[in-house]
Amino acid sequence: MAWTTPLLYERLTWPEVRRAVDEDRVCLIPAGTLEDHGPHLPIDCDTRIASEICIRAASEIPDEVVLLPPVTHGYTPHHMEFPGPITIGWETFTKYCVDIGTSLARHGFKRILFLNGHGSNIPLVNMAARLIGLQHPDVLAAAAFYLTSEEGARVIADVRESEQGGMGHACELETSIYLALDPDAVFMDKAVDENSFPEGPHAWMDWSDGPLQIMPWWNAISRTGVHGDATKATAEKGALLLDAAVKECVEFVRELREKPLPVRWDPSETPE
Repeated sequence: MAWTTPLLYERLTWPEVRRAVDEDRVCLIPAGTLEDHGPHLPIDCDTRIASEICIRAASEIPDEVVLLPPVTHGYTPHHMEFPGPITIGWETFTKYCVDIGTSLARHGFKRILFLNGHGSNIPLVNMAARLIGLQHPDVLAAAAFYLTSEEGARVIADVRESEQGGMGHACELETSIYLALDPDAVFMDKAVDENSFPEGPHAWMDWSDGPLQIMPWWNAISRTGVHGDATKATAEKGALLLDAAVKECVEFVRELREKPLPVRWDPSETPE
């Protein structure tokens, strides 16, 4: 039976899953959510972008990755007063991600990477990866948000036209990437420039955010659901950002694949 490129987990037979385990492939899992992204973007923005990055990365290194279906629904209670979002309780969501990872570990996979596209998932996906590793000490489980490496930050700086706060949500960055993916799904005539969050030296809303983390109800800081300047988005910028995110994801996978698997030792058995 011919394998798909990229190798899709759900298309494997059980003997093929065993073969994928024997090849020490990295399990790549996109994670996102469904939530409002202004009047101009579909509600699948976070999941669609994370999934596309993973698909393209897995296609570039087809012998190193098995690509899992996305975790479509995430943690987004603060968006619930806008029509559209589906939120999963933080504990349920975290346990769900842990269950995915522990299932893969039970089958013998040793390297797992969640590639996250939704900001409020960040601490929960990070915790899930940590718990997977604690429950399976010989497994390397990791989580990452896209375009957060040094190279990703450089590409963002090179393409952006908006000021600080112009890349927060449904913004120049997300809108540009979606234009590169599916321009017919983006209503640029409805794109807006809104930055209603009172920013300061330690708390702001941008792609990197500030050290002081604040997240109130979304309709308390945005009337349109947008935070940033979506009007500056272009498909050309999106293509550059998407390429950088794919390259970054490939590097994450390869670093995870090259690291030695953890081996625990017992300090009580070590002579003083």
